[in-house]
Amino acid sequence: MHLDLVTLIVDDYDPAIAFFTGVLGFDLAEDVPSLTNDGRPKRWVVVRPPAARTGFVLARADGARQTAAVGDQAAGRVAFFLRVDDFTASHARLTAAGVPFVVPPRDEPYGRVAVFTDPWGNRWDLLGPPPRS
Repeated sequence: MHLDLVTLIVDDYDPAIAFFTGVLGFDLAEDVPSLTNDGRPKRWVVVRPPAARTGFVLARADGARQTAAVGDQAAGRVAFFLRVDDFTASHARLTAAGVPFVVPPRDEPYGRVAVFTDPWGNRWDLLGPPPRS
């Protein structure tokens, strides 16, 4: 058993794909036409970190309730945790790409961590291994 997909509500598909693939370096696993339950057109868009089994379904907001959830997936808490092998290089790359870090890097017993926001306002932990002593 494994967790396959997690839904992330976004305001539009193409900017979301651009962020995940161009900035975070995820792979675009699927992008195919689909239909809502009531027959309206939508897309089935899945992005995953390279070689990962778990990914995101990028779901375009449909209606007022979903639109209100864009950028607030976890009610202001950190919603997503991106583990990287090279924290320093990843932090520098994301910073150079204009990703806003709202909590600067710090050392914790579980590793290096900094908090950034995606283009919609969701909070993410960038996590790396603990610094060598």
